[in-house]
Amino acid sequence: MIETLLGLVVALLVVALTTVVGRWAGIAAPILMVAVGVGGSFLPMFDDFVLDPEWILLGILPPLLYSAAVSMPAMHFRREFGAIAGLSVFLVIGTALALGLFFMIVIPDLGFAWGVALGAIVSPTDAVATSIIKRTPVSKRVIAILEGESLLNDATALVLLRTAIAAAAASFSFWGAVGTFAYAVVVAVLIGGFLGWLNLTVRRRATDPTVNTVLSFTVPFLAAIPAELLGASGLVAAVVAGIITGVGGPRVFSARNRLSDAQNWRTIELVLEGLVFLFMGLQLTTIISDVQAAHAGVAPALLIAVGAWLLTVVVRAGYVAPLLALLSLSARRVRRLQPRLETIAQRLESEEGEKKLVDAFARRGRTVSRDTVRRFGPRVTRGLADIRYFQEAPLGWREGALVVWAGMRGAITLAAAQTLPEDTPQRSVLILVAFGVAVLSLVGQGSTVAPLVTVLTSAESQEETRQREREERRHILEMLRESAATVPAVERPADADRSQIFEIESARRLEVLAVQRRVLLDARDSGTFDADVLAHELAVIDASQIAIELRSDRI
Repeated sequence: MIETLLGLVVALLVVALTTVVGRWAGIAAPILMVAVGVGGSFLPMFDDFVLDPEWILLGILPPLLYSAAVSMPAMHFRREFGAIAGLSVFLVIGTALALGLFFMIVIPDLGFAWGVALGAIVSPTDAVATSIIKRTPVSKRVIAILEGESLLNDATALVLLRTAIAAAAASFSFWGAVGTFAYAVVVAVLIGGFLGWLNLTVRRRATDPTVNTVLSFTVPFLAAIPAELLGASGLVAAVVAGIITGVGGPRVFSARNRLSDAQNWRTIELVLEGLVFLFMGLQLTTIISDVQAAHAGVAPALLIAVGAWLLTVVVRAGYVAPLLALLSLSARRVRRLQPRLETIAQRLESEEGEKKLVDAFARRGRTVSRDTVRRFGPRVTRGLADIRYFQEAPLGWREGALVVWAGMRGAITLAAAQTLPEDTPQRSVLILVAFGVAVLSLVGQGSTVAPLVTVLTSAESQEETRQREREERRHILEMLRESAATVPAVERPADADRSQIFEIESARRLEVLAVQRRVLLDARDSGTFDADVLAHELAVIDASQIAIELRSDRI
């Protein structure tokens, strides 16, 4: 017991130290943690270190994916959903099949089914590893695509893994595999959606920030565990619960609860991300020992891992190139709607314009009321905002190169590999290959992605982005001033003392902040402004509200 506790304390200290050193040296902390773990694996005490893969798949990944989904702008996820879905499903399947053929050729007596199983293990990108690129000045569209992909592709990979294992036992059915995948996703979405709604409903009544945060820690597990017990994807359930919480939380939770949530979840992310990469490295000597015990060569397995890693990059590049062409074509098609949407938006600004729209529908044989026409307003605004979003951040070959290179493998690859059945042919070799691909991807791509961003992102484009954000911030501040002016001033009683005056002014200020928050959230839901700029202004409003409430508590 004491040894386990001491080991956990040392692990937490290593996570904290490597994070500080990584920031000081300009090296991504996950890479340092894997290196420290690999070095520690040669110590005698870690000779037989093996982490149960269920701890990663159900203990570590659900809260990490949930937290990432909460913080991911839902508007970006919606706008990039086509690309995200393609990368999460079709690219994973294509990569697994290509790797399956490769493994069947280079690993004697493996067979195509087991090759596809290993391909499914190394095909998904890792949400934790992909977090490395979020620290670079890369296009927000690139981040949205990569983050959304890494949140969803695990479900495809794990279902494909189970299907390949079943195929190896001569019980494969194509339509059965499709049905299994559809079931895993649909059930996970339903469970995650229900838990997201329940999370908002219950926690809005928990006024104590500490209790509220404790409840939030249970949500990813309450979503993931029932989904897994029903044969669905627990990771997708946790992601869906996180997305719903991220959308509804700012309207439901108090400012103190939001601040407490943000601070505590950042700590949880740091600890879990660090531990998952540290444990990943610590298992190296155990994996190598298993390969040697099976009388298989370590060097050939590592050469196969290099080939597999290169193949994942090539297949990804071959998929992303036509994907970008399709996205550009779709953006041009949507852009043709801009004049029509602008005309409708102008007409909705006046009663005469609304009447013209009603008459236009009538000429087409459709009877539409003015109330119905007014409800078009938010959809039109959102449509115009989407068009501006695609125009201001087009995806060219530079962004495509970053989408390809930043798709890194990580801990889920090693965890999935260790779920292979004990009777898997050359199981220890397959696990070592998966480990090699993950480490090569994390170290090779993770250590070079920041310099690549610097090379491919021009100073002019970064300045344009900053200028656009400054302009949006100016418009938001004007919008906030206008909304504050709608709150009527409150007269002070002539005999009021300082305490009463403070209470009156505080009450009005809180009312102003509530109005401003609603305005910002409406702008967020319509996609009118950049999500990060809005998030910053919402944080400022929360800080102002907390300051007023704390002063009121003291008085």
